[in-house]
Amino acid sequence: METTQDLTHFKTLVAKLPHLKKEIGKVIVGQQEVINEILISLLAGGHCLLEGVPGLAKTLMVRTMSEALEMKFKRVQFTPDLMPGDIVGTEILEEDHETGKKFFKFNQGPIFANIVLADEINRTPPKTQAALLEAMQEYRVTYAGVSYDLPRPFLIIATQNPIEQAGTYPLPEAQLDRFLLYIKLGYPSEQEELDVLKNTTGFGSQKLQTILTDKEIIDLQKLTRQVHISDELIIKVNQLVRSTRPATTSSAYVKKWCGWGAGPRAGQALILCAKARAVLNQRFSVIPEDIQTLAYPVLRHRISLNFRAEAENITTDDVVAELLKG
Repeated sequence: METTQDLTHFKTLVAKLPHLKKEIGKVIVGQQEVINEILISLLAGGHCLLEGVPGLAKTLMVRTMSEALEMKFKRVQFTPDLMPGDIVGTEILEEDHETGKKFFKFNQGPIFANIVLADEINRTPPKTQAALLEAMQEYRVTYAGVSYDLPRPFLIIATQNPIEQAGTYPLPEAQLDRFLLYIKLGYPSEQEELDVLKNTTGFGSQKLQTILTDKEIIDLQKLTRQVHISDELIIKVNQLVRSTRPATTSSAYVKKWCGWGAGPRAGQALILCAKARAVLNQRFSVIPEDIQTLAYPVLRHRISLNFRAEAENITTDDVVAELLKG
C-alpha cells in the first residue's frame, strides 16, 4: 500500500467481506466455492461464466448478491429469437410537445446495470451472443455511432446449461476468452439439499442488509491491484500458462491431448484473480495456494482438447491438474 491511510481504508473494506458472504448465506445454502469465485471475479473487475444444470439456484444466487451489494441488477433470459437490440437498447421516435418536432431517443437496454445476469447464454445464436463483447471488454456500448458508458462497477454473469443438452449454441472461443472465470456449479450435498427443502417450502423470506456500496466495490477493485505478488509467483504463472501450449510445452500429457493452449490473457487473469482471492481471505499478498486454486476456473475455458481427448472423456480440468503436479 502506498500510504497508511490507504492501508486503513483497505482493512476497513476487507473486514466487510466476511459479513457479505454471511449475508449471502442467509439465502443461498452451501455453494461457498462458487460464491467465492463470483466475488473474486467482481473484485478483479472481470466477468464470469457459470455453468450448471437447471434448478441449482443460479439466478437466485446472483440476485441475492446484488441485494447485499446494493447494486442495480438486471436479468436477460437468452432465447433463440433474442436480438442484439433487446440487450443493448434501441432508438425510439419521440415528439417534443412544445415545438412539435420529432427526434430519436436512445432507450437503454438491460445491459445498463451494475450486475447483468445473461441467463442461458448458449440458448441464443452467435449474433446475439456477440452483442455482449464490446460491453464486456470496453465497458460501453455503441449505437448509431454514439458510445454510451456503462455504470460502474459492471459485472456480467452469464449462465449456460451443459452443451450436451438439446437446443444450445456453443460459445465462440473469442467470447469465452473474455470471461475471467469459468465456474462450474455442481449438485448440493445431501445435508445442503435437506436444508434447501426446509428453508424454501415455508412462509417468509430473508431480508438482506446492504454490506458494500457500489463506491466501496470500486475502491476494493482498485486496491486489489495493489496486492503484492512476488516475482517468483509471477514466473510460476507464466510457466503454467505457457505449458498449456502443445507447440512449446514440455508436458507429454499436453502434447497428447490438447489442440491449443491459453494465451497471455490467461496469465493476466490468473494473477488478478489470485490477488482478489488474497483480498477475500483478508491477506495483503498472494500465496501459492491462490494460484493453484484459481488455475482451474481461469484455464478450463482457455484450453482446447483434440478429438482423441474428447473420445477418451479427458477434460481441461484433467490437463490443469496434470500441469499443477509438475
